[in-house]
Amino acid sequence: MSGLGGIHFLDTRPLRGSRPFRALWIGTSASQLGGQIATVAVLAQVWDLTGSPVGTGAIGLATGLPMVLFGLLGGTVADTFDRRTVVRVTTVGSLLAAAGLCAQAVAGNRSVILLLALVAVGTSCSALGAPARRTLPVRLLPSDQVAAGLALMNVSFQAAMLAGPALAGMIIARWDLPVAFAAQAVTMTLAALSLIRLPAMPPDGAAAAGGKRRPQRGGWRILRRPTLWGSMATDLSATLLAMPIALFPLVNEIRFGGNPQTLGLFLSAVAVGGITAGLLSGTVTRWNRGGLVQLSAAAVWGLALACFGLAGPLWLALACLAVAGAADTVSVITRGALVQLETPDAYRGRVSSVEHVIGVAGPELGNFRGGLLASTTSASFSLVFGGLSAILAIAAVAATNGPLRAYRTPAPTERPAAPEAAEAAAG
Repeated sequence: MSGLGGIHFLDTRPLRGSRPFRALWIGTSASQLGGQIATVAVLAQVWDLTGSPVGTGAIGLATGLPMVLFGLLGGTVADTFDRRTVVRVTTVGSLLAAAGLCAQAVAGNRSVILLLALVAVGTSCSALGAPARRTLPVRLLPSDQVAAGLALMNVSFQAAMLAGPALAGMIIARWDLPVAFAAQAVTMTLAALSLIRLPAMPPDGAAAAGGKRRPQRGGWRILRRPTLWGSMATDLSATLLAMPIALFPLVNEIRFGGNPQTLGLFLSAVAVGGITAGLLSGTVTRWNRGGLVQLSAAAVWGLALACFGLAGPLWLALACLAVAGAADTVSVITRGALVQLETPDAYRGRVSSVEHVIGVAGPELGNFRGGLLASTTSASFSLVFGGLSAILAIAAVAATNGPLRAYRTPAPTERPAAPEAAEAAAG
């Protein structure tokens, strides 16, 4: 979509030019919205059953551990079996878990253990299929449209983050928990149906031996490529050192009187910035200097959060968070495209699993780091120190990683490096 003055709005070429990608995007968008509704419903039910922050904190264990364990396993699975099959099977598993959540709510379940077990099953299925799902856009789209496809995925995710919790609150208030869980089951059904038209996508180099399939060797060594480790190190530096979410309640209490509406505005400001950047992402996805763009966006994220730590007026604090959200979206889009295009297809599952775990664990550890530092100093110091530390770490990656700085998106006619060449480059 064209814009004005050199600014391009959201690039919709992937939706117009690829029917399988369009179906995948619709299904993924539906499942993301349902997931946000279910997240609020689970939180509400656990609180109703336990009335304890320890109980709601246990939700993190039920989701975090499966994400890491099954996310890494999913990388090997994605490089061994047809990725369409992996995504289909795990999506059906998530659908069954959603149906289980709906059934327990209808039956008036009072066991928090059963509830969390169903959450863990659904999360395990999602994590197991996540690496394979991440490899689909690069197989369905020309290389010059991969970043645009990821931007479309990111916009739908940001929209679900913004609308899902509000919609969940309305559903629970009017119709109670069973309808909220039923909404997730319906969206997961749509996600499963959207996969029917996907073509077969066996990984390159997965060979059959004695009736068993095995992934191409050297899948983990490929992470030693400068562009890959540099891109992931940039993301980890930004999230581990400057994640602000855990500090929002403290900042709100100290500066804005603990108003819960203000706390909600903090989260909304990040989402609004992300959606705005996504809607204008046609400009970014047309740039072919993905490494430089990611480094710059990650540095802006750190700077914006450091400024948030010093901001006095509410409008300035919200503006800083919106800038941070926009920078994060740009960084996520460019990193995702770079990682997929730089990784030979035979290894994409395993590399995507590492990217997935970094994306999950980095923010959680970053929130813990920020909260721990703030408990011994102050919220402002933690935000400013974290933001500036992130900038310095990102600058160190940029200074020591010439291939990442010089990276250019391959032309549409170019194919990823052959597995043999990749092994040589990696080791």
